[in-house]
Amino acid sequence: MPTNTRDNLDATLARILTEHPDSRASWFALTEGDRLFSAGDPADTFYILQSGRLGVFKPREGQEAEFIGVVQPGTPVGEMSMLADTAHTSNVVALRDSEVIALPRAAFYEISRAHPDLMAEVARVMIRRTRQKGRTDFPTVYGFVSAREAPIRPFVDAIHAAIQAEGYRVTIIDRDAKTLASDWFARVEDSNDFVLYVAEAADPVWAHLCARQVDRLFIVGDPNNAPPAQVGRRNGDTELVHQLTDLILLSPVPSNQRSPSQPWLSAMTPGRWFHCQDGSAHDAHRIARIITGSSVGLVLSGGGARAYAHIGVLRVLRAAKIPLDFLGGSSMGAVIAAGPALGWTQDELETRIHNAFVRNDPLSDIAIPLVALTRARKLGSLLKEAYDDLAIEDMPLPFFAVSANLTSGRIEVHRDGLLRHALRASVAIPGVIPPYVRNGQVLVDGAVLRNFPSDVMRRFNHGPMIGSDVSQTRGVNAEQLENPPSWWRWIMSGAWKQGPPIVSILMRAATLSTSAELTEARAETDVLILPKPEGVDIREWKAFEPGIAAGEAAAAEALSQIDKPVEALRRPAPKPHETLPAATVEVPAPSPVRAVLARLLPQRKPPKATETKA
Repeated sequence: MPTNTRDNLDATLARILTEHPDSRASWFALTEGDRLFSAGDPADTFYILQSGRLGVFKPREGQEAEFIGVVQPGTPVGEMSMLADTAHTSNVVALRDSEVIALPRAAFYEISRAHPDLMAEVARVMIRRTRQKGRTDFPTVYGFVSAREAPIRPFVDAIHAAIQAEGYRVTIIDRDAKTLASDWFARVEDSNDFVLYVAEAADPVWAHLCARQVDRLFIVGDPNNAPPAQVGRRNGDTELVHQLTDLILLSPVPSNQRSPSQPWLSAMTPGRWFHCQDGSAHDAHRIARIITGSSVGLVLSGGGARAYAHIGVLRVLRAAKIPLDFLGGSSMGAVIAAGPALGWTQDELETRIHNAFVRNDPLSDIAIPLVALTRARKLGSLLKEAYDDLAIEDMPLPFFAVSANLTSGRIEVHRDGLLRHALRASVAIPGVIPPYVRNGQVLVDGAVLRNFPSDVMRRFNHGPMIGSDVSQTRGVNAEQLENPPSWWRWIMSGAWKQGPPIVSILMRAATLSTSAELTEARAETDVLILPKPEGVDIREWKAFEPGIAAGEAAAAEALSQIDKPVEALRRPAPKPHETLPAATVEVPAPSPVRAVLARLLPQRKPPKATETKA
């Protein structure tokens, strides 16, 4: 008896194909890494996945394609574009060996006219995806492949326990399952909310199989040793699939001085990377949150002195004990987000920001405006003092800063390299602070192109996102601009330390987004915080406490509007059925539609055109 939408669709299609054996349906196989179709291809075929897993990637202009999610067996793919008679909008790639049914659009419409229940079942799938904001299912099958000598099984066991503590059914599959039939693996995956494959370095054959069997892969290495020459990894479409290979640098002993991560990043080219420690329950719970869609990302907008409000937001989030697993921002938002990503306490964050921007106004070294109104030497010294030669990739938590690349006309996402260089680029307000030049590329304030980079955060974190945005708060003193002070009064009052009023105009212009862009960026968030630091000019660096107070008030109001913990806002519900003990898992019967096609059609490889679309 069908138990869900996918079962209903599978059963409906099986019945129809039995009644119409000449329906022009075909059945073909994709090997791991093959593309089913690419963005821009004509959507002239109805596809439904029968076995395996497909990954969906949405192109982003000037950025890597965003991983949207996975397509599970019994689910159609690309059906929205086919019904709308438009080109496909995403790239779809086989994450493992998969089988797909294809039905030409004309044949699909002919069958639907004779069997309206087929269209009804497809509509149910589309409605479910619409409610999920167009996203497909979460990954549920993860692999942990060791690239270090010490065993990783204790760490995976701790992650397993943390996932169970969230109420999910989860199991670990290790090398003891190497000789079992492929259908056994499928049944175990179907009977659990999450499946964790684990392979130690001593078993490369099993590691290779794990890499081919999972939705997302973690390579686990030791940062204190060099990466090995060979490690289990995915095959196929490198541009897309490498995003689904993450790196965990698991340190065997606590250390305040991290070993450089760059050798591992160069060898593995992971989509994401995480720093963890053996025996740390905190780190095991953090990885468990990432797996279950409970990890929390915090993104902070630019806004000059008004961004002090983000500090107040952090006060409230920390008091509420909300975990922060990914952090990032643009301009002054990036400067503040770097604090918790470095592990700074709230007191340390406030002290450091106060010293850098209140006691030592970084924009007070006014210059003859050949390139900008300031020299930025003071800013550079403050950043050097605060961050020395710390690399972003070595920070305890994943972090990014955004700048605008004037050379390419695209945003620049800083995820590695020296932190002080990334922040120097991200705050380089055109006309106020000189651009930062790196490798011949001219970089300025990230707010110019992406003042509230929620879309960047969504690329790395599929769990809930908290956003704090001050980009549309009034930040320019109209009276001061209408009746500017005389040069003499301006100098005598000490206001020259903030720069002339033109600084406010340039800073506000750099952080101004269109309503459409801002609406889209804010829609990405799950908890949107909109501080209103009224009366705080965008360059009023002394307005520290008023800015913080505005952030506290806005954060408390936003949290009062949600009826569950932030971590649970995107967390998928556990499956309703009972988990079978591993020893009694039965080989599943083939799906109804697959059984019909096996009887009616010869299985074939996809046509040549499909294989070469990548």
